[in-house]
Amino acid sequence: MRTVRFIAAVAAYLLFFATFLYLVGWTGNLLVPRTVDAGGPQGALGTAIITNLGLIALFGLQHSVMARPGFKAAITKSVPAPFERTIYVIASVAALWVMFAFWMPMPAVVWSVGGTGATVLWALFALGWAIVFISTWLLNHFELFGLQQTWYDMRGQPVPPPRFREPLFYKVSRHPLYLGFLIAFWSIPTMTQGHMLFAAGMTVYVLIAIRYEEKDLTTALGEAYVQYRTRVGMLVPGIGKAR
Repeated sequence: MRTVRFIAAVAAYLLFFATFLYLVGWTGNLLVPRTVDAGGPQGALGTAIITNLGLIALFGLQHSVMARPGFKAAITKSVPAPFERTIYVIASVAALWVMFAFWMPMPAVVWSVGGTGATVLWALFALGWAIVFISTWLLNHFELFGLQQTWYDMRGQPVPPPRFREPLFYKVSRHPLYLGFLIAFWSIPTMTQGHMLFAAGMTVYVLIAIRYEEKDLTTALGEAYVQYRTRVGMLVPGIGKAR
């Protein structure tokens, strides 16, 4: 069963990676059949707003609730602890594909930038996604997606406990991964009502999620993380330090 769990974790990782690439295309209206602005189900503006806010809320609840220690303790009564993260990854993929399938485009344009401005925004769009991807590697990419846990489990070895580090981006931002997402979501030359609703909704989710995540990190990492919060900004360097 340990080998089966590791194979399942690898499959979940590959599926998530494909979903991540689709998310890039979905937010940027690039190459994929359905995007935040096109290809989805049609409806009245009010229906679209309610539906899309519900999809954002669904993703936020899945991402936050399943990340809490209480949920992890409950689910590991039914599945082995090293497989818990893989369950989280699979659920995250499902939440994203539900969003891709049922998001209702709101195509009215809020702003449109051309020329050099558009080039700058596309560069920021690419930079945001690059920050996200690099940030996953700076701490532990394979632990984040559940591969490390199932690898150690397959070998019959205990999973190493978390330890505090401050590599690269983490020296100036406590949550560079979230920062990268926000840069990517907002840096778009043609901003529609639907894309703005998505970006604003995800921004609210990030700000809420950080509060809960930092409580868990303080519990897990102790005084080192408490001091880290006083030295490093929450998202933007120098801004949002804890008192």
